[in-house]
Amino acid sequence: MSVSGSGRRCATEELESPSSCSSPLQTLSPEPILEVPPSKNSSASSLRDKKLPPELSRSSSRSHATDPGALLDCENVRLETSSLQSRATTAVSLPDTSAEVAPSGKGETYISHPEQSAVQNLCLRHQNSFAHSTARTGSDTADSLSIRSYIPGLEAPGAGSIFGDVTDSNAAQRSTLVEPGYEIFNEPDEVDLDFEDEFEPIGEADDNRNSGMIASRQTSETMEAHNCHQDELVQKWKLKRKHYLILSSAGKPIYTRHGDNGMISDFIGIIQTIISFFAESNNQLRSFSSEGSKIVVLSKGPLHFVAISRLIESDAQIRTQLEALYMQILSTLTLPALTHLFSVRPSTDLSRPLQGTEVLLSSLADSFTRGSPSTLLSALECLKIRKSHRAIINNTFLSARVDDLLYGLIVAEGRLVSVIRPKKHSLHPGDMQLIFNMIFEADGVKAGGGDRWIPICLPGFNNTGYLYMFVGFLDTADIEDDSPEKTDLGDDKGTVAVVLISANKEAFFNLQGMRDMLVQQLKKNKSMRIIQKAIADGRPIPTDIVADTSIRHFMFKSKANVQFVTSSYSPDFTSLLQRRRLFSAYHGLHSSVHSKHGHVRVQHVVSSSFNSLAWVTATFELYLVASPSANRNTLSRSASRIVQWAQKEGERLFIIGGAVF
Repeated sequence: MSVSGSGRRCATEELESPSSCSSPLQTLSPEPILEVPPSKNSSASSLRDKKLPPELSRSSSRSHATDPGALLDCENVRLETSSLQSRATTAVSLPDTSAEVAPSGKGETYISHPEQSAVQNLCLRHQNSFAHSTARTGSDTADSLSIRSYIPGLEAPGAGSIFGDVTDSNAAQRSTLVEPGYEIFNEPDEVDLDFEDEFEPIGEADDNRNSGMIASRQTSETMEAHNCHQDELVQKWKLKRKHYLILSSAGKPIYTRHGDNGMISDFIGIIQTIISFFAESNNQLRSFSSEGSKIVVLSKGPLHFVAISRLIESDAQIRTQLEALYMQILSTLTLPALTHLFSVRPSTDLSRPLQGTEVLLSSLADSFTRGSPSTLLSALECLKIRKSHRAIINNTFLSARVDDLLYGLIVAEGRLVSVIRPKKHSLHPGDMQLIFNMIFEADGVKAGGGDRWIPICLPGFNNTGYLYMFVGFLDTADIEDDSPEKTDLGDDKGTVAVVLISANKEAFFNLQGMRDMLVQQLKKNKSMRIIQKAIADGRPIPTDIVADTSIRHFMFKSKANVQFVTSSYSPDFTSLLQRRRLFSAYHGLHSSVHSKHGHVRVQHVVSSSFNSLAWVTATFELYLVASPSANRNTLSRSASRIVQWAQKEGERLFIIGGAVF
């Protein structure tokens, strides 16, 4: 077994069948409040009766270390031979998603294509490098279940051109392909990588000065100063570790997370040329890599969504993020309106119809860069409340219902407290993510306070028309009643919102009256104080579940309920950089256990920063991170304790069924 030069190794095994196991977390509701995505692995059903993870032995091992001599100098291109489609996306994650990781040994299959030479010729014309890796096929079942070791990329991705230069004189001396994101993952905790700068704007403070230069008489000195300033802005743009770009099929820029359309026009032109080249051959470009950057393309009818990432993420995970951005656009325009705009005028500038929604796209994109558990797991988080208390809230909600109501939600700090819905209608996780992003992440709605009436298209529910959403925020004064027993929230006072959705655009005052009646009744039966105390209690701490454990963080997902619970980020993951490192570990684990080319159910990874474990069965998923010195067997036992805790507390952690009418 070969061990990586950076001290990072990976172990994967198939679940054994301990004789002392009981059934895992049960499916308690045949009709969940959220749509359950289809299973990606049919073999998972055979694991339904397994509960305890196995001891992670090394009985059968096979080295999958990358052969440096077999690597091409540049990049990997991934294609699919399918025509562009303009259908709506009704899921946050694609039904055919798979774990796809750069070929540092973690198991992605890259597809070779007969147009390799044409691809390279096109890149040469643009002085950009991207090429095919040699054809790789997934290992057979036995191999995929064995312990695997690999050597991750040891070179830190550069901050230079997004598309590399094929004439690089040092290319022949490279011994391995750069894996994006490892400079964040492997650096010691005390090293400051200025990850906070990732979210800082580029050059906005100098806009007035630039406009003044252009308006004045252009001397050689002012022109030189202006050009130097523009070069500085481009360099700042290149230093960002994550970019999201949206462009039309005609090559018009629509949205960029960093910079402006003028700054990225050259990059947009190059990307559009590459996409068009493959489209002419009825091939759809999906991804390629260059100079330590992973470029993923998602084409949806007349729109192309592009992500450029130097973080640890698989192609499938990035594509899920791009799907969410597509749903965000549909929530503003609807699919028929979007299709009509481009059918009448293919060169339509979509930035105008989307004006004002950039803040929603940016807040959603930033949540992906920071690390979004709801997007990674395609599930929702609920506020932990006793089953009896939640039943009282649900019944109060139902008693206040008016005829115009379609869906009703009570949400506290992005965690679901209560939901009422029509019988046989479930909410889609992607739609819920759009609502939560609009309410709690974007500054516009939350900062305004008061009551809001917002037309919104929920693509998972109906991508052809609008619904109307009433949003009312409750501050701490609204929550507290006259009882002498008060819960002190300190500086962690939570935001509680009542969200009422209707198909009637004239229902604002009816829903406002319903909200007032609901709040009055919740205060009367002390439910408001219960919600307030649950917010103050915060998320669970691993040591409260398993005493003296070395686990620093965990995420547990109930597949039946499409919901998850996560432990507190304090004290180990409070900064942006620490949280990004945590989610880099989770992205790697998630990619391995969800690869459709293998049947891994337990994944154990050791690095200089973390000792992490993933455990996936037919009913739940568990991801956890511990200190680097944690013992594997102890870690396995702690994982079992967390699963037992989640099973015992399931009716408090998750909304099972919800209230229906």
